[in-house]
Amino acid sequence: MPAAGGDRSAQAAQAGPLLVACALRIEQVALRSAGRGPLRATGEAPAGAYTLLRTGMGPRAAERAVRRALDRPGTDRAAVLATGFCAGLVPGMSPGDLVVAEETRDPRGTVPCTGTELLAEALARAAPGRTVHTGPLTGSDHVVRGQERAHLRATGAVAVDMESAATLWAAVRGADRPVAAVRVIVDAPEHELVRIGTVRGGISAFRVLRAVLPAFYEWHRSSLLPRR
Repeated sequence: MPAAGGDRSAQAAQAGPLLVACALRIEQVALRSAGRGPLRATGEAPAGAYTLLRTGMGPRAAERAVRRALDRPGTDRAAVLATGFCAGLVPGMSPGDLVVAEETRDPRGTVPCTGTELLAEALARAAPGRTVHTGPLTGSDHVVRGQERAHLRATGAVAVDMESAATLWAAVRGADRPVAAVRVIVDAPEHELVRIGTVRGGISAFRVLRAVLPAFYEWHRSSLLPRR
């Protein structure tokens, strides 16, 4: 009987490689420290693994880096997942909460995400005790504070970051591929970065980001299933 790990590798190969994109070095460190064994990050993304891409900060850097990555041979069926930290927009959110985007938004338009419900369930298993929020994730080219946060919330968005929308926009240009965005809240309406407690919130978010890699892999395998 084939090993379960072999079955997972075959499924991942059939689905195409997984590209996980983050912007910051600290996000990259968190993901790399979690990527051991069958989930180890590698440069070539063999079956059962993934490619970890650090894009740099901001939407322009993210778009450029993702386009270059997807121009490489063997990436035509790649699934793309944007991740890292974000600012929550909904009162009551706390550092360490998770956000699964139903769609990403920026001035160019909206990109629907794949498998949101399955991904949210996988994240709840990977990070028990953490609240998982779902909803629109909006993009910005700067750190959002104060009244601007309330304005974005009024549009229906649940969180904001600088790279997810650009990452997914670049991923779907000229290609039909699974895309998703998962963010860990590092600041929220009652926990803005300028306030005391930022370090504690950052440590909490770092630990959560380290824990959720298995959920990304589960989502990747699910891309074999027919999309609704």
